[in-house]
Amino acid sequence: MGRIAVIGAGMGAMAAAARLAVAGHRVVVYERAATYGGAVRRFERDGFTFDTGPGLLPLPAVYRDLFVKTGKEPLEACVELVQVDPSSRHVFAEGTEVDLPNASRAGVVTALDEALGAGAGARWGDFLVRAREAWDRTRRPLLEEPLWPNWSVLAEREPYPSVPHKKLLRTRRATTLAEVGAWELRDPRLTALLESHALAHGLDPRVAPASAAVLPYMEHAFGTWYVRGGIRELARAVYERCVARRVEFVFGAEVTGIVEKDGRATGVELADGEVADADFVVAGVAPGALDTLVPGTALRGGDEIAPQRGAPSRLTVLLALRGGRPEGVAHRTVVHAADRTEELDRLFGERPGFSSSPTVTVSRPDDPALAPGAEHEAVTLSVTVPSGLSVSEADVEGVLGVAERAIPGLRDRLLWHEVRTPADFAEETAADGGAVPAPALAAADGGLLHASNTTRMPGLFVVGGWAHPGGGLPHAGMSGALVSGLIVEGPQFRGSQ
Repeated sequence: MGRIAVIGAGMGAMAAAARLAVAGHRVVVYERAATYGGAVRRFERDGFTFDTGPGLLPLPAVYRDLFVKTGKEPLEACVELVQVDPSSRHVFAEGTEVDLPNASRAGVVTALDEALGAGAGARWGDFLVRAREAWDRTRRPLLEEPLWPNWSVLAEREPYPSVPHKKLLRTRRATTLAEVGAWELRDPRLTALLESHALAHGLDPRVAPASAAVLPYMEHAFGTWYVRGGIRELARAVYERCVARRVEFVFGAEVTGIVEKDGRATGVELADGEVADADFVVAGVAPGALDTLVPGTALRGGDEIAPQRGAPSRLTVLLALRGGRPEGVAHRTVVHAADRTEELDRLFGERPGFSSSPTVTVSRPDDPALAPGAEHEAVTLSVTVPSGLSVSEADVEGVLGVAERAIPGLRDRLLWHEVRTPADFAEETAADGGAVPAPALAAADGGLLHASNTTRMPGLFVVGGWAHPGGGLPHAGMSGALVSGLIVEGPQFRGSQ
């Protein structure tokens, strides 16, 4: 078997490394930082512990499969998974609140009817049925198979079966997520609920394809899960599985170039001048970082999918609170923007900036390990913001003001707070402006597809959120499986069956 150099120790890169090591390859991971996990990091201070990246795990089957395929211990033997219920609480602009049960269509329908009025639940339930059809049509090509050579089929075909909408003498079908909300859900609160799923992934619902309906469907169908101790524990478990499979990690090792011979990748060059030979190179880095490693453009382009360059980032505010976590508090509360149009214009308009009243996601895990004692609580606030945005203290104060709608008396309880800006995400991930990649979606002329895991340079593969099938914890794990299959089985690999 061959020698494989992996650049970066993000979740997708580690998933690929573990699978390749089990297949008999000698795998060495070179990570410029002092730790593993990529964007899945942890911040600790005064006995408080916070996830600074993703806080919840959708579609845990991806990592269950990774652990089954790479060892005898299943995922649940390495981390404790907890199904979050309610899945989320939503606080709408006009003050209505609703708790949505986890993975229960009947429960969600009932909750929406009680909170928003009769008929609201049925409209959302019918939407989920159509979203499932979109999921069934796109699951394999978007998540389980290498990117098709004829990817344009995915780009042109809208898989969401929208309901015909009559307006004057014309009949139209929704092509964007915003149109799905306006024409099929017909309630500004249901529309806000739908669009919040796109916003959480940095997508503008006004232009995101109707196929983005799969995002709320995935959460509904497969549940929302928390890893006891924080998502960083999942990164630890994957790292330890790699080590158990004899993957070698070299931290503090910055790769400055990919060695090429006769047009093929044959190793990596490190900042200290060392050259590590390899039969294959797997790069788990953002496109801008890869540009500096390879002369010319190695990623697919032209008539193929070019790498995505640019996406919104995240502002994360970590709160250390006096007073314990009250009973009945939801793990995740989404406080919706008072003015969604203003928020979207500030996020995606020609002059990006910070919204005066953004959508804020409040994370309050029921996990004693995160606070120094029962008399304290660790809370995380997350906001989607333009990449590269400079965040002021006034911006942070605005976020705290919005969060008070979910945490009454917040400022009286506040011991201290830490702010993680797009610049911090850029430092951790080397993504331009701290951009966070979105998952791949069909339609939209291919604008939300990601570059193939193979490249124009034989022997060089790309993995992680900036490659097919895109961003998010499940998608990172899937990219690792795809890259492993392409290396082990060759170009004929067609994904898991």
